Amino acid sequence: MRSLCETANNIKPSGIRKFFDVVSEMPDAISLGVGEPDFDTPWHVVDEGIYSLEKGKTYYTSNSGLMELREEICKWYGRKYNIFYNAANQCLITVGGSEGIDLALRAMLNPGDEVIIPEPSYVSYVPCVSLAGGVPITIDLKNENCFKLTAEELKEAITDKTKVLILSFPNNPTGAIMTRSDLEPIAKLAIEHDLYVISDEIYSELTYGKQGHCSIASIPGMKERTIVINGFSKAFAMTGWRLGYALAPEAIASVMTKIHQFCIMCAPTTSQYAAIEALKNGDKDVAIMKKSYDERRRYLFKRLTDMNMPAFEPLGAFYIFPNISRFGMSSEEFAEKLLKEQKLAVVPGTAFGNSGEGFIRISYAYSIDQLREALDRIEAFIAHIPS
Repeated sequence: MRSLCETANNIKPSGIRKFFDVVSEMPDAISLGVGEPDFDTPWHVVDEGIYSLEKGKTYYTSNSGLMELREEICKWYGRKYNIFYNAANQCLITVGGSEGIDLALRAMLNPGDEVIIPEPSYVSYVPCVSLAGGVPITIDLKNENCFKLTAEELKEAITDKTKVLILSFPNNPTGAIMTRSDLEPIAKLAIEHDLYVISDEIYSELTYGKQGHCSIASIPGMKERTIVINGFSKAFAMTGWRLGYALAPEAIASVMTKIHQFCIMCAPTTSQYAAIEALKNGDKDVAIMKKSYDERRRYLFKRLTDMNMPAFEPLGAFYIFPNISRFGMSSEEFAEKLLKEQKLAVVPGTAFGNSGEGFIRISYAYSIDQLREALDRIEAFIAHIPS
């Protein structure tokens, strides 16, 4: 039998999944690993999806998605982040943000082009770069820098083959954010070296503190070289609706749409109608969920600090990334023993890149009661580890 695609065959499975395959068969286990809101999709959003079905709106949309939805997305980015896009040719509706990342890479990369990926980061970036024929070049971000990318780190990684930089802030798994002052020197280097930037902003609405989210596309000279990826899964608790979008310069959006046209045709029609309602009338829902996440974030940060599991304070997403290196175990060993002894699942930091060694990811997309019980189990676990 002929061999399979070597690139696809050699990709390692997600470092997250194996823990949760075990958890699903373990009675009384608690999982703090899944990056999924514990809120139901707001009812008025669900109701709009149902209404679209009742009205027989079950046909394909255009490849780019419903024009009304694209217009609402462009209004949203103008209102929220002061970045203005043309709905007709700079916006594409995708099947989740992940499809948008894949499309952007396939639209821009030629074989051998290098893509810089600051890590720890979302598990899909490296495989998607490889599948698109690119060469992933990772930068190990540092805890002492609050896992932010510095201009010095970026400059050192750039070569004459570098074509794309992927930014993922607010960050999964660390909860790190980058402010405008953090992004400006990064933007300067991107312009100097003629780099494209994929800015994954799926957690943009879950930014805590006074400054709020800043998109690198808002910095002068960056909109024309940035592909913004966002979606409805995190902010609107719509993970299962599988709906995302990309905002990009027309030349890039056009190529992304061609690939999408042949691979997907269009995103789910029902989900698109529901998303219109979310954008029009969902600000209060987002605020309520964000307030709850913020309360959990502060609770988790204090509990972990009190039990001497240091972590910088996360200011975005719904994850915290505590340091477990003092316990003398690898991240994977710590996670495996915690699961076995306390029936509590967390994700080893190495699932998000080698620089995640010595850390675990804890999601706080769970109720305070669940988090309290989970932290009690962690405290009991580490109490029996020799100092």
